Amino acid sequence: MSTNLYPSLKDRSVLVTGGASGIGRAMAFAFARQGAPVGIVDRDTEGAAKTATAISADGGRAFAAPADVTDIQALRAAIASVAAAMGPIRVLINNAGNDQRHDFATLTSDYWDERMAVNLRHLAFAAQAVTPGMEAAGGGVIINLGSTSWMQGAAGLIAYGTAKAAIGGFTQCFARDLGPSGIRVMCIAPGRTMTERATAGGLDPDYEAQTLARQAVKTLVLPEDIANLALWLASDDARIMSGQTIIADGGHMMR
Repeated sequence: MSTNLYPSLKDRSVLVTGGASGIGRAMAFAFARQGAPVGIVDRDTEGAAKTATAISADGGRAFAAPADVTDIQALRAAIASVAAAMGPIRVLINNAGNDQRHDFATLTSDYWDERMAVNLRHLAFAAQAVTPGMEAAGGGVIINLGSTSWMQGAAGLIAYGTAKAAIGGFTQCFARDLGPSGIRVMCIAPGRTMTERATAGGLDPDYEAQTLARQAVKTLVLPEDIANLALWLASDDARIMSGQTIIADGGHMMR
């Protein structure tokens, strides 16, 4: 949980894709605790509702809008429902994705297209849907979630790594196009992060030791760490930041 307060985030509507679990859920809670109403878009209907309910119980404001981000029409409809409920979206967290491992030797064109749809395509159309409202409101912030997997050449992630590498280019190009409208675009590239999925069944001591051995900072990266970075980037304190990819991985050292 962040110990910092960002007054500029209070009452600014935030939309988080993939907000039912993991980094997205941490993002949703972090912004809600800053006084921002938060919209949660996720194909996990039950998980999105549980996150929204938990935020409300924590004293925040949240609205769940279930949708599969690979269905662009459903995504647009979900974003429209969030904006109708909470007002123009001022911060978009393009977080939804899936890092399922795959074998390049048996890769099919259909699977490749599905991985691009899950991890890359929806970012553009979510951004397209929110930018008119941001422009009318005088500006906004879009934060795209990348990954360090492609930087490390991670095994078994050819399609995922390609999609995540492309997010850096998307961020730079979009930042240039939207800058004159007062919209900043950033990318956060997390390293190994201890989400519920990564630690399901308990944290493997060997996995923990291996992770810490390759980090300069000898503490595990938590979803809340990524969320804390997003808070600053979305706030007016980071008003000169745009078009950049910020690596958040505990100072990974190639060995």
